[in-house]
Amino acid sequence: MNGFIQKLRAMADFHPVAWGVIIGTFLSRTGFFMTIPFLGIYLGKGKGIDPATVGAILAASFLVGTLCSFVGGALSDRLGRYPVMIAAMAAWSLTLLGFAFADEIWQFFLMSCLNGLCRSIFEPTARALLADVTPPERRTDAFHARYFAINIGGAIGPLVGLKLGAGSTSSLLPFYVSAVIFAIYAIVLVVFMLSFRHELQEKSSGTPMKQMIRIVFTDKVFLYFLLGNVFLAGAYSHLDTTLSQFIGHDRIEAYSFLFIINTLSVLILQYPLAKLMKRFSSLTALKAGCLLFGLGLFGFGLFDNLGLLALSMVIFTAGEILSFVIGDVLIGEIAPSHLRGAYYGASGFAFIGQSACAWFGGILLNLLGFGQGPLIFAILMLLTFIAYPFFHRGQQLWELRLGHTGANEGCHGMELTKS
Repeated sequence: MNGFIQKLRAMADFHPVAWGVIIGTFLSRTGFFMTIPFLGIYLGKGKGIDPATVGAILAASFLVGTLCSFVGGALSDRLGRYPVMIAAMAAWSLTLLGFAFADEIWQFFLMSCLNGLCRSIFEPTARALLADVTPPERRTDAFHARYFAINIGGAIGPLVGLKLGAGSTSSLLPFYVSAVIFAIYAIVLVVFMLSFRHELQEKSSGTPMKQMIRIVFTDKVFLYFLLGNVFLAGAYSHLDTTLSQFIGHDRIEAYSFLFIINTLSVLILQYPLAKLMKRFSSLTALKAGCLLFGLGLFGFGLFDNLGLLALSMVIFTAGEILSFVIGDVLIGEIAPSHLRGAYYGASGFAFIGQSACAWFGGILLNLLGFGQGPLIFAILMLLTFIAYPFFHRGQQLWELRLGHTGANEGCHGMELTKS
């Protein structure tokens, strides 16, 4: 409780726009989790669509979201954060209504693709805006607050969705309520844009898209971060895929308990970890997150005792917090201000690791069997550790870049003094 109170005090002096992003994140994630997690049930039981087609419909959202993530961030650099966020949120609201009125398979494919597109446009733009309005020394606090809001929304959304009938064969109310939430947030963004347009003069980048791509994907520090993050995103995917199959196939109550431990650990550990990692560089925090992710995964396969499994989940969750929150902070440090949206958008390519590693975990279960937990999760741990050398090399290059910047500033200061 004391940590939570300290967190609120630390957030009290955030810029109003930062608060708008954080609260809007809570609202949008609540609306998202009211409907999308139950979409597969609705399509299967409510619309009678076969499981393979349902899987393809759901996968379409992730595929489009991954492929289009760079476009959304880059557009916000050229057109401004607010216009892109408002358009994305309004379109997202209409997409949720589209799910309610869709009846043909092709229509559900279209809505799923639009869902992934809207999310891939909105998310990097919102993160870039949060970095824009937050001083560098406060960005860790701001992104921790955003991640806190995501998890609260993720905890509340499914409960509200169930109360409204989500997953039933006939109730369309969750889609309507979510669409209204998204529409309201779009209106709030319009109000923020009008209220702070004089204080926050957005400088749209005149950089052509091809040049943006060249700058972002030739930034070696960012590329090493992105490559490492592919393996961390893959490690996180095992929570919903490999672990759910491994433990959930005969101990569904244990898996449900571990999921609760994950949510509670996020809420409890965020503030102390944020305070601790302020003493270290962002890439050092990511390396620590990589190790914790891997050790937590290995514990899932090694232990049968519920208490030790819970401890493994706490370790895994600490890695999750460090990897995803600090990763957002690091992008804000690396990216030039006029290309921040493009960098946040390009970071979405790391989620290719989610699909690949989820698939790989299923292959291991199929080949080795459910009785080979220690071996399966040891392999997954080692796969996660591959991220470490990428982060280490990125840290070396980043420190070298900062050293050159400091040296150049020092030489410039000496020239001014002499003149």
